[in-house]
Amino acid sequence: MPNGYSVGDPILQVKNISLKLGGNQILRDLSFDIIDILRAGSTTGQIVGLLGPSGIGKTQLFRILAGLNTPDAGEVLVGHPGKPVQRGMVGVVAQHYPLFEHRTIWSNLMVAGAHSGKPQADRERRANDLLERFKLADRKDHYPAQLSGGQRQRIAIGQQIMCSEQFLLMDEPFSGLDCVALDAVQELINEVTHAHELNTTIIVSHDIAAVCEIADQVILLGREPDENGKQIPGAKVMAKYDLGEMGLAWRKGITTDPDFVRLLEEIRQRFPLL
Repeated sequence: MPNGYSVGDPILQVKNISLKLGGNQILRDLSFDIIDILRAGSTTGQIVGLLGPSGIGKTQLFRILAGLNTPDAGEVLVGHPGKPVQRGMVGVVAQHYPLFEHRTIWSNLMVAGAHSGKPQADRERRANDLLERFKLADRKDHYPAQLSGGQRQRIAIGQQIMCSEQFLLMDEPFSGLDCVALDAVQELINEVTHAHELNTTIIVSHDIAAVCEIADQVILLGREPDENGKQIPGAKVMAKYDLGEMGLAWRKGITTDPDFVRLLEEIRQRFPLL
């Protein structure tokens, strides 16, 4: 294990989740834990990638993790000690960053903060801090239509930070981005996540390289084969990679590391089987 790297308590537990829709098994006995990562001399949140091919059930798992849908069996526990997830406990950043177009950026943040139940002064303090951190303080009186795509994304993330505690769930945040925009989004996710020791960002995606570049843990979803090689209905966890323990996390330029390249190739080879 790398020097100065250790793990603490579980801060999110997914236990034996199963789900059927229209008679079809979507998720089956799906379980994993997210553990608090500790690094000496560094504030370290958790960035976890949930990877899987299209149609594997990532959207349904996304909604269950967010407390938006209830599984047929199993549970999601948030925090330590774990509490059953409820709507609003996990911030949800949707793929297209929906904002209230008729409200200013400041008003968007205030509306989101109102859901947290915190006093007005605390909400204002938190919103000002986010605007400064995201370099958007001079845009607080602007409307979403006056922002760039990257600025809209920052405000969408800021909304969820305002109304949730320390968990962010992101749906395909790298979809359709060019190289410059991809770098900016990755930096933003790193900044938000590592601002507090218990912050946790879960990225649901099929973009292997972009996720692995910033994640400390990667979880692969897929379907098991039966004795005849036919896939058993219902996705479950097929593999987990602890990139921190492997020495493949928290480093600039990790994409050129031969071990990182081998990891990507291993995951890509598994995907056709998932």
